[in-house]
Amino acid sequence: MLPETSHYWLRNAHIPACLLGVEPWRPQTSEGLCLTDLEIEDGQFRRLLPAGQVSWDGLDCPQVDLRKKIIFPPFIDIHTHLDKGHIWGRSPNPDGTFEGALETVYQDVARYYGAEDLYRRMAFGLQCSLAHGTAALRTHIDAFGQQGEIGFEVFTQLRRDWAERMILQGVCLVSVDYYQTPDGIKLADRMAALGGVLGGVAYQNPQLKAQLTQVLTLAQERRLDVDLHADETGDPDSRVLYQLALLAQEMNFTGKILCGHCCSLSVQTPEVVRETLTAVKAAGIQIVSLPMCNLYLQDRRSQETPVWRGVTRVHEIREYGVPLAFASDNCRDPFYAFGDHDGLEVLTQSVRIAHLDHPYDDWCASVTRTPAEMMGLPHLGRLTPGQPADFILFPARYFSELFSRPQSDRLVVRRGQPLQAALPDYSELDDLIYPQAIDNFFH
Repeated sequence: MLPETSHYWLRNAHIPACLLGVEPWRPQTSEGLCLTDLEIEDGQFRRLLPAGQVSWDGLDCPQVDLRKKIIFPPFIDIHTHLDKGHIWGRSPNPDGTFEGALETVYQDVARYYGAEDLYRRMAFGLQCSLAHGTAALRTHIDAFGQQGEIGFEVFTQLRRDWAERMILQGVCLVSVDYYQTPDGIKLADRMAALGGVLGGVAYQNPQLKAQLTQVLTLAQERRLDVDLHADETGDPDSRVLYQLALLAQEMNFTGKILCGHCCSLSVQTPEVVRETLTAVKAAGIQIVSLPMCNLYLQDRRSQETPVWRGVTRVHEIREYGVPLAFASDNCRDPFYAFGDHDGLEVLTQSVRIAHLDHPYDDWCASVTRTPAEMMGLPHLGRLTPGQPADFILFPARYFSELFSRPQSDRLVVRRGQPLQAALPDYSELDDLIYPQAIDNFFH
């Protein structure tokens, strides 16, 4: 579809106003889509203009009329778990619960975990992300003891191997009490040396303030950002997010804090939600919602229909002016049996699960511009003159079309040319995923 030349125009593209890196003009649709002409030269956006401003007669370069097809900047996936990914075939969750997932992953690590297994599965996930149009990704990596040593050695190698294709950020994942041990302090030192993010899982408990204080102290001393799993539960008494917000203000913490999940907000009273989000806003905390995984895990009871979708209060969070992103989270592992590292699937399912369609407004920024800013990569989240011509071209013309089909025939473009990256075949992992007896049965 694109010309095989370094200089060309794309005419009549629909681009969400919130994703334009220029002063947006009046959208032509009620969905906030701007009809746009884009000039691409030498792998960069040269100009983005309201459609119809350029006279096409006599142009000395090719032009393609997109007929209102939608263009996005690349996806930014700010919360994943590549180290757990794609083990469902060998280690399925026995009952679909959070507790079942924890135990299954523990057993999988004991039986299978190693550098080759980890590298291949993580690379498989990255290849899926790349083919779907992701340009930057943050992954949590389980970091206790030897498992963490292997995990970050593999991550460091992958970051080198993928440097020309994707920006990778690593977050260590331990329970926050671990940072009160000598090994936890060594882990913080390691993250500083890697240029990573200090992460963990925080649970409501009597020692929570002391645990969070240590996390923020270690991060502040090492100038690290913090990325925590918080309140991933349906317990209305779980208020990790609130306590963290108060503590961050008390300590004058200067780094970025991102909290994932925050599910208990949705089962708390309006008064508690108001108190929490007021503190979160004052502390400058950002939130990432993982609706697909939480839909899968939360409110699951044997032989009972779930009545809660698991997602946090995304509308209220945004109403308070708190930066909010959506992300993939787990993929084909005991915490989430499905997924394909696809930013469009994340957005589509978020729209459906959390009712983001009346209006669509700027929710599409939650998988592009907003997580790019959270990761310190603002140039990736918008289509901006002078920046690399990296974008995704969808056959859909309107959001109603975009969210109704998988858009498997999208075109991922890097530096103005189609990206030659196909989705990997699941069979590439067969020798890792299926025990010999099962593999022989299928063959």
